[in-house]
Amino acid sequence: MSTRPSCSSFNFLLCSLITITLLSCIKAPWPEELLLQHSLTIGFIVTWFFIQKKYPLSLRSTSLITVFILLHIFGARWLYSNVPYDTWLRACCSTDTQQLFGWTRNHYDRMVHLAYGLCFSLPLAEIFQRQGHKKTSSWHLALLWIMASSLCYEWFEWGVSIILSAQEAEGYNGQQGDIWDAHKDMLLASIGALLSCLFWRNQSQR
Repeated sequence: MSTRPSCSSFNFLLCSLITITLLSCIKAPWPEELLLQHSLTIGFIVTWFFIQKKYPLSLRSTSLITVFILLHIFGARWLYSNVPYDTWLRACCSTDTQQLFGWTRNHYDRMVHLAYGLCFSLPLAEIFQRQGHKKTSSWHLALLWIMASSLCYEWFEWGVSIILSAQEAEGYNGQQGDIWDAHKDMLLASIGALLSCLFWRNQSQR
């Protein structure tokens, strides 16, 4: 495993992420929905603080988790479904994803589900190894954990759709009319986890 960040640098990182989260709320297009998105952001950052105390993660794992949180903060500001990447592409390249790939759906949320698997497999494998599991079983457990947690998250989104109004639920879940949205999200997270496990496992064997 790579070196671990010092306690002071890790605390500075968490404070920076909380600051970025707060800054993302300034003049947010959908402030009420954004609060629901960022309740999970803050909850995860606080949980990460205690996990790091018990199972100090490597610099690589810390960097991967940071990348994922930044992707989430960025997507949460526009409620994922409205991230204006097509607007930016048209401004800088005179094209968009509909012209390039025929997409009619905003796929930013799909990318973040893929990133979930890519970014969390290594940290989870490290945690399982520190709990006493062998390296091989740690990678298997990391993959299974990503798949199981993705399923639980989709259950959570289903609960949100029951509790909130249809408009609020759509703003949070971002299904965009796709009845197979949950299945595709879980698949992408699983693919990301599998690719990450294979890559980092090969790296550790060199």
